[in-house]
Amino acid sequence: MKQQRYDVVIVGGGAAGLSGALALGRARRSVLVIDAGEPRNAPASHVHNYLGRESTPPGELLAIGRGEAAGYGAEIVEGRVASAERLPGSGEGEQGFRVVTEGGRSVEARRLLVTTGLVDELPPVPGLAERWGREVLHCPYCHGHEVSDRPIGVLATGPLAVHQALMWRQWSDDVTLFLHTGPEPTEEEYEQLAARGVAVVDGEVAGLEVADDRFTGVTLASGRVVPREALVVQARFTARSAVLESLGLKPVAQEMGGAVIGSYIPTDPTGATEVPGVWAAGNVTRLTEQVIGAAAAGLMAASAVNGDLIAEDTRLAVAARRA
Repeated sequence: MKQQRYDVVIVGGGAAGLSGALALGRARRSVLVIDAGEPRNAPASHVHNYLGRESTPPGELLAIGRGEAAGYGAEIVEGRVASAERLPGSGEGEQGFRVVTEGGRSVEARRLLVTTGLVDELPPVPGLAERWGREVLHCPYCHGHEVSDRPIGVLATGPLAVHQALMWRQWSDDVTLFLHTGPEPTEEEYEQLAARGVAVVDGEVAGLEVADDRFTGVTLASGRVVPREALVVQARFTARSAVLESLGLKPVAQEMGGAVIGSYIPTDPTGATEVPGVWAAGNVTRLTEQVIGAAAAGLMAASAVNGDLIAEDTRLAVAARRA
């Protein structure tokens, strides 16, 4: 018979969720991880900047994490959470939640840790999605080294495009900024781009050139093809917040350089949300977090969750002793 009640249910089995499960398992807590199997970095070939696991394929890193968490008793299942709701507490203030998966399984948890990540919403240019995580990129710290010294394009769709172009210039001296639908650079920005040797191309981008399953260039609406080997875009980072919203939490917009880059769920430094008993960690609450940062956030949240449970266990023990 399947277990029905856990100390902690973790929604999401990426780096943050598995790190939290590992820590809670080591703290001798009963843990259930429910994972929809949609890791954000699945299109990428390798994970970078993860100390001790540099260049590990994303799927392999998750498999290692699942094995480590399971080794300390965490139960990990595939599924998608359909709903989460608060259960009525006891007179001593014990908290609890009911979590129901789309497959119909219903479990209870004393605490929730939500690590559902985010969705990258790409600009509406034909061909971008098919090359995403390969030659269509957004993070220089994730992919910059792999395209060093290659011809790089930057697709302007907002006011951060000049910043992106100057950033990627660190990895290549052949960078072209495609103005596309972005704002016209200021006179000062044009001077900065020229000083750094960044070319600027006017006109909208109509599509991507691909040959032998490799990105080879950008096609402008005019028909002109500009050879490139990598294309940088500004994705919109949208938190996967449905589970948290069902508990009354609302995502808020995050701005950078005067532009809205996405939405996230606010938390305190430990990952605690405004709903007592609910924590969040990873990209659902920090949009620009890399994999190692998400894992660290999962550990931080798990420590706070365990501390909160210890406090509740103590309150209940005192109440029982006095009864």
